[in-house]
Amino acid sequence: MIRYALTCDHDHGFETWFASSADYDAQVERGLVECPVCGSVQVRKQIMAPAVSGVRKAAAPDMAKMQTLMMQAAREVRAHVEQNFDYVGDAFAREARDIHEGRSEKREIYGEATPAEVKKLKDDGVPCAPLPAAPPDPAKLN
Repeated sequence: MIRYALTCDHDHGFETWFASSADYDAQVERGLVECPVCGSVQVRKQIMAPAVSGVRKAAAPDMAKMQTLMMQAAREVRAHVEQNFDYVGDAFAREARDIHEGRSEKREIYGEATPAEVKKLKDDGVPCAPLPAAPPDPAKLN
């Protein structure tokens, strides 16, 4: 595993793990690496000092445990949004813009939007973020 410090075209810094340097290159080329702050896929590596290990070798991260924790966190975020936000369906882009511009009551919403609609919202300064996909039920996994 390789940890890269990345920055987007809006200078938001973040870190991400990749299986290899080639994996990073492939994911960036396909537009799969996204800034967690603004959603931009225009990312680049930052200069990093190499990790120098001492005499002891650090234990490898437990990837299965990390995956379980991430899936649980995604489940909890999604459940919170579904329980506390208003679902507006495919009218999300219009409703988000109306709330931002004061034409609609200020409230938390969620729904569906096309990538083009999301880009336009972000370009116009309307805050929005993707909702984590519902992870599969752990009881139904192989």
